[in-house]
Amino acid sequence: MTGRLDGKIAIVCGAGCVGPGWGNGRAIAVRFAEEGAKVFAVDLRADTMEETVARVRDLGGEIETHLCDVTDQASVKDMVAACMDRFGTVDILVNNVGGSARGGPAEMDAQTWRRQVDSNLTSVYLTCQTVLPIMAERGRGAVVNIASVSGLRWTGAAQCAYAAAKAGVIQFSRVVGVEYAPKGVRVNTVIPGQLHTPLVETRLAEQRMGGDVDALLASRVKRIPLGWMGDGRDTANAALFLVSDEARFVTATELVVDGGMSARCD
Repeated sequence: MTGRLDGKIAIVCGAGCVGPGWGNGRAIAVRFAEEGAKVFAVDLRADTMEETVARVRDLGGEIETHLCDVTDQASVKDMVAACMDRFGTVDILVNNVGGSARGGPAEMDAQTWRRQVDSNLTSVYLTCQTVLPIMAERGRGAVVNIASVSGLRWTGAAQCAYAAAKAGVIQFSRVVGVEYAPKGVRVNTVIPGQLHTPLVETRLAEQRMGGDVDALLASRVKRIPLGWMGDGRDTANAALFLVSDEARFVTATELVVDGGMSARCD
C-alpha cells in the first residue's frame, strides 16, 4: 500500500517540542513520514527534535535534522540549501514556529512585540521567500502555515502581538496562495484551537494558572463544544490533507481544527 506522500520531500519548521508527547510540529513530521515523505526537520535546538527523530525512525521513515533560526534570513537560506543538497528539491513546506506572550499594547514592551511578530509571522515570510521560487520553477508544491484561533477571535487572554501575527499568517497565506496558484503551488493555513500539547504543562499552566495544570485544562475544555481537547495529531491530519493530492483543488484558504470553539459566541 502506497502512502499519500510517497517520494515527497517535506521541510517541517518547528519539528521539535518542549516536552514529551504530541506537539504540532512533532506530530506533523511523524504523520508525514507515516505517509511516505522524507522529512527535513528544522528547529532551533537539537534536543527538542530527539523524540521526533526517534518516532520517525521507529516507523522506518527517513528524517534529517537541521538547526535554524527561522527569523534570520541567512539562517533560512542556509537551511533550504542544506535540504536541497540532501534531497535535491522541496515539495512541501510547513511553518510551525511561534509562541505567545501575554499583554495588550499598554503592557507589552516594544522588544516583546517585535519578537512575537518575528517568530510568528516574519518566519513564515522568510521561509516562503526562499522556498517558493524552487516550487514555482518545478510547477508544483504545497505550503501549510500554522496559525491559531487567536488570529480569529479572543481566546481568553490578552496577547495582542500573538493574535495580530497569527491573523497576519492567515491573510499572508491567502494572498500568496492566489499569487502562486497559476504557478502550481498551493498555500493554505491550518488554524488549531486550544489543544492539549506538551506546551500546556511546560509553559502555559505557569503563565495562566500559577502552575495548576488541571485548572488550565478545565478552563480550556469549557470553551470547546465537543467537550474535549485534541492534540498535535489533529493538526497533523489537517496539514496532511492540505499537502496531499486529495486537496489538489484547495488553496488560499483555512482549515480550522478547534472542536467548534471559534464558532461559539460565548
